[in-house]
Amino acid sequence: QVQFVESGGGLVQPGGSLRLSCVASGFSLGSYGVGWFRQAPGKEREGVSCISPSDGSTYYADSVKGRFTISRDNAKDTVYLEMDSLNPEDTANYYCATLGYGTSCRRKIYVGMDHWGKGTLVTVSS
Repeated sequence: QVQFVESGGGLVQPGGSLRLSCVASGFSLGSYGVGWFRQAPGKEREGVSCISPSDGSTYYADSVKGRFTISRDNAKDTVYLEMDSLNPEDTANYYCATLGYGTSCRRKIYVGMDHWGKGTLVTVSS
Protein backbone atom coordinates (compact mmCIF):
# COMPACT_ATOMS: atom_id res chain seq x y z
CA GLN A 1 0.00 0.00 0.00
CA VAL A 2 1.10 3.53 -0.70
CA GLN A 3 0.90 5.18 2.69
CA PHE A 4 2.84 6.15 5.77
CA VAL A 5 3.56 3.67 8.54
CA GLU A 6 3.74 5.33 11.93
CA SER A 7 5.42 3.80 14.98
CA GLY A 8 6.97 4.67 18.32
CA GLY A 9 3.88 5.34 20.38
CA GLY A 10 3.22 3.87 23.77
CA LEU A 11 2.48 4.57 27.41
CA VAL A 12 4.69 7.17 29.06
CA GLN A 13 4.58 9.02 32.35
CA PRO A 14 4.07 12.78 32.47
CA GLY A 15 7.37 14.51 31.82
CA GLY A 16 8.61 11.62 29.72
CA SER A 17 9.71 11.46 26.10
CA LEU A 18 8.90 9.49 22.98
CA ARG A 19 10.22 9.48 19.43
CA LEU A 20 7.69 8.79 16.72
CA SER A 21 8.67 7.61 13.25
CA CYS A 22 6.73 7.89 10.03
CA VAL A 23 8.04 5.77 7.17
CA ALA A 24 6.87 6.25 3.59
CA SER A 25 5.77 2.90 2.18
CA GLY A 26 5.43 2.55 -1.57
CA PHE A 27 6.49 6.09 -2.41
CA SER A 28 9.45 8.41 -2.08
CA LEU A 29 9.30 11.11 0.55
CA GLY A 30 11.71 13.54 -1.01
CA SER A 31 9.42 16.03 -2.77
CA TYR A 32 6.67 16.17 -0.17
CA GLY A 33 5.99 18.42 2.75
CA VAL A 34 4.87 16.32 5.69
CA GLY A 35 2.67 17.06 8.65
CA TRP A 36 2.13 15.30 11.95
CA PHE A 37 -1.44 15.37 13.21
CA ARG A 38 -3.12 14.01 16.30
CA GLN A 39 -6.64 13.17 17.38
CA ALA A 40 -7.73 12.52 20.92
CA PRO A 41 -11.00 10.71 21.73
CA GLY A 42 -13.94 13.05 21.29
CA LYS A 43 -11.80 15.83 19.85
CA GLU A 44 -11.12 17.16 16.39
CA ARG A 45 -7.93 16.33 14.56
CA GLU A 46 -5.18 18.85 15.32
CA GLY A 47 -2.17 19.80 13.25
CA VAL A 48 0.90 19.36 15.45
CA SER A 49 3.93 20.03 13.29
CA CYS A 50 4.98 20.35 9.66
CA ILE A 51 8.24 20.17 7.75
CA SER A 52 8.91 21.40 4.23
CA PRO A 53 10.46 19.26 1.50
CA SER A 54 13.12 21.71 0.45
CA ASP A 55 14.72 23.87 3.09
CA GLY A 56 13.44 21.83 6.02
CA SER A 57 11.57 24.76 7.51
CA THR A 58 9.28 23.73 10.32
CA TYR A 59 6.06 24.71 12.05
CA TYR A 60 4.79 23.82 15.50
CA ALA A 61 1.40 24.28 17.10
CA ASP A 62 1.53 26.54 20.15
CA SER A 63 0.55 23.59 22.34
CA VAL A 64 3.77 21.71 21.50
CA LYS A 65 6.23 24.49 20.72
CA GLY A 66 9.46 24.09 22.64
CA ARG A 67 8.67 20.46 23.51
CA PHE A 68 8.37 18.68 20.14
CA THR A 69 10.92 18.56 17.32
CA ILE A 70 10.17 17.42 13.78
CA SER A 71 12.89 16.20 11.43
CA ARG A 72 13.22 14.21 8.24
CA ASP A 73 15.68 11.80 6.65
CA ASN A 74 14.88 11.63 2.95
CA ALA A 75 17.42 8.87 2.40
CA LYS A 76 15.36 6.70 4.74
CA ASP A 77 11.99 8.10 3.58
CA THR A 78 11.26 8.83 7.21
CA VAL A 79 9.94 11.75 9.24
CA TYR A 80 10.44 11.85 13.00
CA LEU A 81 8.66 13.60 15.86
CA GLU A 82 10.71 13.88 19.03
CA MET A 83 8.36 14.59 21.92
CA ASP A 84 9.68 15.78 25.29
CA SER A 85 8.02 16.96 28.50
CA LEU A 86 4.89 15.06 27.62
CA ASN A 87 1.72 15.78 29.53
CA PRO A 88 -1.69 14.06 29.64
CA GLU A 89 -3.06 16.57 27.10
CA ASP A 90 -0.71 15.04 24.54
CA THR A 91 -2.58 11.72 24.70
CA ALA A 92 -3.88 10.98 21.21
CA ASN A 93 -3.46 8.90 18.10
CA TYR A 94 -0.69 10.49 16.03
CA TYR A 95 -0.72 10.37 12.24
CA CYS A 96 1.39 11.77 9.43
CA ALA A 97 0.37 12.81 5.95
CA THR A 98 1.93 14.39 2.90
CA LEU A 99 0.92 18.00 2.27
CA GLY A 100 -0.06 19.42 -1.09
CA TYR A 101 0.90 22.68 -2.78
CA GLY A 102 -0.78 25.64 -1.14
CA THR A 103 -0.64 24.24 2.37
CA SER A 104 0.06 26.75 5.12
CA CYS A 105 0.46 24.99 8.44
CA ARG A 106 0.84 28.31 10.22
CA ARG A 107 -2.58 29.40 8.94
CA LYS A 108 -4.01 25.89 9.41
CA ILE A 109 -4.75 25.62 5.70
CA TYR A 110 -4.09 22.04 4.65
CA VAL A 111 -4.32 21.16 0.96
CA GLY A 112 -4.17 17.76 -0.69
CA MET A 113 -3.31 15.74 2.42
CA ASP A 114 -2.54 12.18 1.39
CA HIS A 115 -0.79 8.91 2.30
CA TRP A 116 -2.36 8.74 5.75
CA GLY A 117 -1.24 5.83 7.87
CA LYS A 118 -3.11 4.05 10.66
CA GLY A 119 -1.42 6.14 13.32
CA THR A 120 0.41 5.36 16.52
CA LEU A 121 -1.18 5.78 19.93
CA VAL A 122 0.50 7.93 22.56
CA THR A 123 -0.82 7.70 26.10
CA VAL A 124 0.58 9.98 28.79
CA SER A 125 -0.48 8.84 32.23
CA SER A 126 0.93 8.11 35.65
